[in-house]
Amino acid sequence: MSIQDQVQPKVSDEVIVYKKRRNVELLLLLLAQSFGFGGWVITNLNLYGELPTNIATVAALWYGMGLLTHLVVRFRLPYADPVILPSVFLLNGLGLAMIYRIDQIPEPPRTDSTMQLAWTALGLLLFAVVAILLRDHRRLQRYPYLLFISGLFLLLLPLAPFIGHAAGGARIWIRVFGMSFQPAEVAKILLAIAFAAYFYEKRDVLALAGKRFLGIEFPRARDLGPIAVMWLASLAVMVFQNDLGTSLLFFGLFTVMIYIATERPAWPIIAGLAFAAAGVAAANFTNHVPRRLNAWLDPFSDYDRNLQIISAQFGFAWGGLFGRGWGLGRPGLTPLAKSDMVSAAIGEELGILGLMAVILIYALLISRGFKTALTSPDGFGKLLAAGLSFVFALQVFVIIGGATRLLPLTGLTTPFMSQGGSSLIANWIIIGILMVISHRSRLPQAATATPQSAAQLEAAAVDDATGVIHR
Repeated sequence: MSIQDQVQPKVSDEVIVYKKRRNVELLLLLLAQSFGFGGWVITNLNLYGELPTNIATVAALWYGMGLLTHLVVRFRLPYADPVILPSVFLLNGLGLAMIYRIDQIPEPPRTDSTMQLAWTALGLLLFAVVAILLRDHRRLQRYPYLLFISGLFLLLLPLAPFIGHAAGGARIWIRVFGMSFQPAEVAKILLAIAFAAYFYEKRDVLALAGKRFLGIEFPRARDLGPIAVMWLASLAVMVFQNDLGTSLLFFGLFTVMIYIATERPAWPIIAGLAFAAAGVAAANFTNHVPRRLNAWLDPFSDYDRNLQIISAQFGFAWGGLFGRGWGLGRPGLTPLAKSDMVSAAIGEELGILGLMAVILIYALLISRGFKTALTSPDGFGKLLAAGLSFVFALQVFVIIGGATRLLPLTGLTTPFMSQGGSSLIANWIIIGILMVISHRSRLPQAATATPQSAAQLEAAAVDDATGVIHR
């Protein structure tokens, strides 16, 4: 069978049929899991000269988690994209292996990788819950305003007294009963769903109403309300929470989704100018933004304050093209190597080629997400899949760009690889939603519809407006 036959769907006169590809997914999944498991084993060999004593237990646990997740997809989402799940397991496994490697640096070794594995298990459980309970992603379309208010509330919750908690200079955490949580991770899911539902409902008004100025169709003043609200919310996050990365993520998500919905260049132009103005104001009237810019443009001007980014550059240089090898570098010299700088640790021990391979896996995951958006039969699914995929794309670009000094460093996490439960769990939920949309997109669809009567034409028009598909 040729590669083209494997990739392209079968097309008949009446039905477009995608192959399920669950066996392909299983083989890719086992291969993907082997990279993370192999990194853990090689780390032990290089550090201690022997295989880990609990290798059988860890292997059974790690591969068992992958197999159970695959079975959920096989029986609940049989038509879902076969590449998404293996890609995520590969990234998650590499992150676990690198966190374990950094755990071995202090004496006695830390156990953060064990906790990260527990967070992974919880994320997989919630992934399974989404896959089993969310039979149709269009159910999420019903409450856009409630989801928007809830997401905005969670985004700004760290500013609340008593429960708001600052760490690393950014106030993006809440602490309840001794447990810390980053509510913005849940907010990005709620807001992505709310944006998709709202823009799908209002797409005609946002796309058609307005006036032309300098050859560009600009929206009406009354339609600028949503962008004004998100601009103010992003400005509050930037100024009061000291978090440039989260501010950029949410405003970028809003801008991209409204552009996809309307295809009007005026929206990203207005949004870009508004965010640029907010950034200039923050650079002149806050303390943290100028520090980030200085660390980006001239890190050696203040060695102590910019130690993190300087150490990351030294790590990249020492790792070179092929890296020092698992357990043979010194990634612990870089502050926050398990979270903000996990990509720098990868670059030091696996080399620039290893880091490029990781970026390619992210690119593959994101491209499959956008393919899901393109093949989705309903507008809401298109917007939601595109928005969730863009969240991954922007996070990867911003955080790896910051670690390599392509961009100013921000506090965003590297999806599935950075230490932390909030981000990992939220990202697994996002993958669950993407898989549901992918399954719905690849289900056998009627290739043509030729209603014969006025009643059938009217029903077809209603179905097209509501996104309901009859089989």
